Amino acid sequence: MTDAIYSNNLITFLLYFVAVAATIGLFFGLSVLVGPKKSNPTKDAAFETGWVSKTDASRPYPIKYYLVAILFVVFDIEVAFLYPWAVSFRDLGGIGLISMTLFLAVLAVGLYYAVKKRVLEWK
Repeated sequence: MTDAIYSNNLITFLLYFVAVAATIGLFFGLSVLVGPKKSNPTKDAAFETGWVSKTDASRPYPIKYYLVAILFVVFDIEVAFLYPWAVSFRDLGGIGLISMTLFLAVLAVGLYYAVKKRVLEWK
């Protein structure tokens, strides 16, 4: 009889949802009970890498910050694709070599474009 109850996907999902909600509630409750309760001006001050902020938080970051971040993500993901390819290089054969060469060529063109536009130069 208990197998019939758990065979329904909706009931399983609802049980899982209730368990997750209970766990989250438990952690929030514990953080309120056990967490620090005293505050002072030093704790409440805005802190970023040890420097006191001199500008308003609504002022936008320079566009170069975002460009460097995007380039980092692109080339970081490239390494994530390069590792499995290197592990299975012998099994892929010539098609695998050609496809990865094209992939690296597209990335090289993107890096060349970024260098020509001086994205990586920080002033």
